[in-house]
Amino acid sequence: MPQKKVIYTDKAPAPVGPYSQAIQVGPWLFLSGQIAIDPTTQQGVGGSIEEQTERVMENLRAVLEAAGGSLEDLVQVTIYIKDMGLFPRVNQVYARYVGAHPPARVTVAVADLPRGADIEVAAVAYVASAADPTQ
Repeated sequence: MPQKKVIYTDKAPAPVGPYSQAIQVGPWLFLSGQIAIDPTTQQGVGGSIEEQTERVMENLRAVLEAAGGSLEDLVQVTIYIKDMGLFPRVNQVYARYVGAHPPARVTVAVADLPRGADIEVAAVAYVASAADPTQ
């Protein structure tokens, strides 16, 4: 049975509660939801939904890279958004990050998010370089 490994990087926001940025089990990486927090200041990024989405995707990228992966390794993404009317704008930014072979995805409208965020994104990735051939 593969061991559970906590993934942490200072290039993404520090957890604001009792959770890890990501947990890796074998090649599977389970990424906690990211909101638009600047990792250098630990402060929320305001501004447009495009700016917030870019910050969220950069945070996810940083955690993936800390585990030896990349955005290309995403297999499932969940987007939580407070205003579904903003979704077309979120989608434009998101598309730039996930490339020609995007992961499976679900988008959910929610009433509220931590720290007043407008968007949160959680994901699952398969990081093949982390696969243990003995498993």
